[in-house]
Amino acid sequence: QVQLVESGGGLVQGGGSLRLSCAASGRTFSSYAMGWFRQAPGKEREIVASISWTGGNTYYADSVKGRFTISRDNAKNTVHLQMNSLKPEDTAVYYCAASRKLGVVIGSTGYNYWGQGTQVTVSS
Repeated sequence: QVQLVESGGGLVQGGGSLRLSCAASGRTFSSYAMGWFRQAPGKEREIVASISWTGGNTYYADSVKGRFTISRDNAKNTVHLQMNSLKPEDTAVYYCAASRKLGVVIGSTGYNYWGQGTQVTVSS
């Protein structure tokens, strides 16, 4: 069982930056691929980024490529999402997720555990 707790969301002006963190419980954190998803009002949940269990492989949605960076610290059981050059269309609830698979996982059905989410609001 893995429990995930996100933090770092908030209100930021367009062009600004935020760093989301996800703290995971459990001794086997390093055995999970991790991902960040987001869901805006009236829209489906979508993948933002994914990172493999070693951190050696990453995936980014086209909409965030070049602006967001996913990273993990297996010693501290944490995964981060650095978000730069934020746009109003990045406004959403952001969710951290863990997958028992080892490589990057793009589909939401590939994830086994989810956090409660943290709100990110980008003003224009």
